[in-house]
Amino acid sequence: MRLTGFEGRTAIVTGAAGGIGREIVRHLHEAGATVIATDTMAALEADSVPDVPNRVLDVRDGAAAEALVAEVEARHGPLALGVHAAGVLAIGPLLDLPAAEWDRVIGINTTGSFNVTRAFGRAMARQGKGAIVAVSSNAAGIPRLNMGAYAASKAAATMLIRCLGLELAAQGVRCNIVAPGSTLTPMQTGMWTEDGGAGERAVIEGSLSAYRTGIPLRKLATPEDIASAVMFLLSDQAGHVTMADLYVDGGATLRA
Repeated sequence: MRLTGFEGRTAIVTGAAGGIGREIVRHLHEAGATVIATDTMAALEADSVPDVPNRVLDVRDGAAAEALVAEVEARHGPLALGVHAAGVLAIGPLLDLPAAEWDRVIGINTTGSFNVTRAFGRAMARQGKGAIVAVSSNAAGIPRLNMGAYAASKAAATMLIRCLGLELAAQGVRCNIVAPGSTLTPMQTGMWTEDGGAGERAVIEGSLSAYRTGIPLRKLATPEDIASAVMFLLSDQAGHVTMADLYVDGGATLRA
């Protein structure tokens, strides 16, 4: 099956310089969409997709998100596709987590999701169609040791998108979530205490002492795995799918 619904359509991707976000930008660009990639200045300077225009965006700034959408629509036409992939990780016990670190994670992962997807949704509601996908995490659905702030922020963002999807359904706008598990990105490898292959094997095997199952498929996801799921939910072929929370984690959460 060939996915359709991208050629000539305008798309915005946040977190576009990250491992997953960059792959989503590449997929959309190759499918014929007009893509605007957004991230922090430092991230965009370090890693962006050639021939795709970039814009700096702090997702914690709601006015900036609204202004970006207005600018993109003025230059490229109505916004048809929106992907919110921006996110940050915090590691550590909740009892020891500095309040400033909690604020940072909630500000980017949760408030940022509100700012960005609301701006997307407002633009799409005006035209009576569109598709929004947010990249969350399987940590939103299962407790994790030393990941409380991250898991809480992603759980809130996940329910935010589902509620937004309910509100926008009558306007023909679909809102869905992709929830990756362990994926070969710098965010993942930065958590490993072992090097290289040993770190990957530890994730695949799981840890009884950390109350963490392994990965039944016996491999980590790649950014392309996640991007492919996002592309399906954006496509015409998912035209009757909204408020879905698609886990792409190799079965790690044993989720029904």
